[in-house]
Amino acid sequence: MLLNKYSDKKDGAIRSFDFISNKLKMLYLIIGILCLIIAVIMLFPAIWIFMGGFKDVKELNSSMQLWPEKIDIRVLIDTWKHMNFMKYYINSFIIVIGSVICSVFFNGLMAYGLAILKPKGYKIIYTLVLLCLMIPSTGSIVALYVNICKLGMSNSFFPLWLGAGAGAFNVILFANFFKGLPKDFLEAARLDGAGNLRLFLKIVLPLAKPIVMVIVIFGISGAWSDFLLPYLLLNHSGKETVMVKLYLMQGLNSTTSITMIRAIIFSIIPPTIFFIIFQKKITDGAVGAGIKG
Repeated sequence: MLLNKYSDKKDGAIRSFDFISNKLKMLYLIIGILCLIIAVIMLFPAIWIFMGGFKDVKELNSSMQLWPEKIDIRVLIDTWKHMNFMKYYINSFIIVIGSVICSVFFNGLMAYGLAILKPKGYKIIYTLVLLCLMIPSTGSIVALYVNICKLGMSNSFFPLWLGAGAGAFNVILFANFFKGLPKDFLEAARLDGAGNLRLFLKIVLPLAKPIVMVIVIFGISGAWSDFLLPYLLLNHSGKETVMVKLYLMQGLNSTTSITMIRAIIFSIIPPTIFFIIFQKKITDGAVGAGIKG
């Protein structure tokens, strides 16, 4: 029998890998090595940036060695204090928090109306939302900027928050997920006297935790890395974000290459920590949303 050669195994349960032929095992090994090589190639720039932050200007320009002669965290601390980088962190965090809240609430609320309430003409509205996906974000940036200035909302975080709450892609994600929610819970809540807003906040959003997590992940990533609109609205206002500060540093004569490298390190620390902590939720949520959609 096939299992006879495993009858004397003493290392626990038989793995599915034990039934694979040697040729297939070799193929798996080759694929694993290729994946490792690709990972190293992709991670090398980030590793070089991080290691370069501990070098001085002379060592950075003269040595091709990846590892610095001395690792002293105080050089990063001194640059952090000198640039007053905490201010730009705070500005970016304010935008991220406000953008995530608006993205979940307003996009979810619109999707709730399109997928569950279905008022008269909702199909036309849904078609218009789909058409918005065909318009590149940079194509409407001029009109958006002009109207924001006319409303007197420049040099403010509010346009960035509200812009995150009007994302066509997020509306479609929410709507596709809401269509699959069980109607029994919604009808029972309506019989108990729950209004639409309470129904949305107390029933629909808790049932839609997987897609909410996906929207939160997209919102954090997009708001932290956003540059163009924050640059147009917040430039020289004292409310610059981390990405805007990185761009402005390029035009300063006092900015050295090593200072720029250390600033880049500061800009990638929060996204890296976020990904490490929520790695499983990010992958599970993205896969779950793709299957549901």
